[in-house]
Amino acid sequence: MGADREGRGRRRPARVMAYAAGGVLVLAGCASMPDSGDLRGVDSTPRQETQVRVFAVPPGEDAPPSEIVQGFLEALTSDDPHYKTARQYLTGEAAKAWRPEASATVLTDGPGAKPEAGGGGEDSGEISYMLTGTKVATVDAQQAYAPATGVYGRSVHLTQDSKRQWRIDALPQGVVIGESDFLRNYMSVSKYYFASNTDAAGSTSQPTAVADPVYVRRRVDPMTQMVNSLLNGPTRWLGPVVRSSFPTGTALAKDAGALTPDDRNKLTVPLNHRAAGVGTNRCQEMAAQILFTLRNLSPAVDEVGLRAGGSELCSLTRGAADAAAFRSSARHPDYLYFVDGKHRLVRIPTGNSGTDPDAAPGALGEGDTALRSAAVSRDEHTAAGVSLDGRSLYVGSLVSGGSLGEPLLRSRGRAEKDRLTTPSWDSDDGLWVADRDPDHPRLLLFEEGKGDPVEVRMPHLDGRIQSVRVAADGVRIALVVEKGGKKTLLIGLIERDGKEGGKPAVSVVELRSATPELEQVTTMSWAGDSRLVVVGREHGGVEQMRYVQVDGSTPDVPAPAALTGVKEVTAAEDDQLPLVAYSVDGIVRLPSGEQWQKVTEGTAPVYPG
Repeated sequence: MGADREGRGRRRPARVMAYAAGGVLVLAGCASMPDSGDLRGVDSTPRQETQVRVFAVPPGEDAPPSEIVQGFLEALTSDDPHYKTARQYLTGEAAKAWRPEASATVLTDGPGAKPEAGGGGEDSGEISYMLTGTKVATVDAQQAYAPATGVYGRSVHLTQDSKRQWRIDALPQGVVIGESDFLRNYMSVSKYYFASNTDAAGSTSQPTAVADPVYVRRRVDPMTQMVNSLLNGPTRWLGPVVRSSFPTGTALAKDAGALTPDDRNKLTVPLNHRAAGVGTNRCQEMAAQILFTLRNLSPAVDEVGLRAGGSELCSLTRGAADAAAFRSSARHPDYLYFVDGKHRLVRIPTGNSGTDPDAAPGALGEGDTALRSAAVSRDEHTAAGVSLDGRSLYVGSLVSGGSLGEPLLRSRGRAEKDRLTTPSWDSDDGLWVADRDPDHPRLLLFEEGKGDPVEVRMPHLDGRIQSVRVAADGVRIALVVEKGGKKTLLIGLIERDGKEGGKPAVSVVELRSATPELEQVTTMSWAGDSRLVVVGREHGGVEQMRYVQVDGSTPDVPAPAALTGVKEVTAAEDDQLPLVAYSVDGIVRLPSGEQWQKVTEGTAPVYPG
């Protein structure tokens, strides 16, 4: 692929690529392969060819071992739904045993391959090749992405069949692919479950949707892939804190076929007998999970109807889905908040482009307490503020004339940098803050923003927390953690163990890095159901602002426009609202499709949360 490969003797096209150009389908041969000599790496298709479709070419008659290995690796990058062409490079037994869906290993460049020393030769009727490369990531059988590092090295073995044709008879499970081909072939889509600490269907409370990003093949019926993935359950990482409304064992009916909406954009999903007999409320939650999961796929789905046992269970429109379950990105905050030059809490309506803030109602905006940072509850009824010296945490209502009272918490840290972080509110009005006191570092939760704090257990934390942001779903938390002079972004799960008549035990577990390549994270904020915006720099690099997924992958969206001297950044889960930052120019915002604009002087910008 990409460039021609040199070789001696006969050549043949490795694969065919189709380009959509002005509505005309243009076919192009990609590369040619040697039939002798060392086997070179499978170069990745250039990323900019977003309309490229790749069709695999079967093995040629009397193809030598090098061409068989090369052709097989090329076939892994094709849009063949079931890898039928790739299997033609394998022996019959190997084709039956090979499970491409078991995993995908992503390498910086396409895999290289060369004959193994002592691995036989063409004269002996068998030969082995070593596949090599540098790992970037892996995608497991649940389609969950995880960053990876290190050297990749796996062996494939070839033999001659009864017709003296070379075929691969032993190979690793899964597929191996270059990073550019991975980004062309796969896309990240979030499936949705419900926070397990919200009541199951049948109660009067609204369940909270939680995004679970997975990678599916972009051109291989992604709608059916996503519904199947949703029915198979959450990924292992997220599983302990979420539930599904689908009964255990629910799957698509055997005769379901490919799922496609009709001309009214209604998708009918036939399910097996496990879903028969569910109640209306539960069925609507099931439909909401599907609607949330498919909302960004094309063609659009405006309504989902569920069937089982030959009859319709329920039907739900996209508009009604937000009434059936709470999804954080559907909430539109009324105001952007920040601290002005007088160290008071002020706000600007999110619905206009104004630059003149008003004092926030209540003691934090109207009183005499000087603030360094603040956080506003998601319902915008309550605010929390950290004093200018970082020592004290206050909570007050956003009602004019309200009093502030005594601090909810005091830090004993000697230096300002060793005191309280900016607080963060969860979806149940719980207030989170970290005390950076080196002698007693801890993460604290104030249930309903008051009372005595719960000290959050952190069994696997290695370092000291510098920043805290709780996701709107209340089950995921983002932390900037410092260790050895490095600051990294970690994502963890919030587990709660309720105790009858007492305070719950709260833990943050399963911490994993969302930015393994950044060694200095300056600031971060949630910027969607499964996305964050991060400011930081790589080793030896310059400061940059980027979006990252909770699984550590990079979303397929443009990075924010460059901005120098960023000290803090905030984003709303609703991606229609602009990014806002505190930089050397004061408070600035980034409307969609535009450049950064100065708003006013001030510090510590926050959207509710």
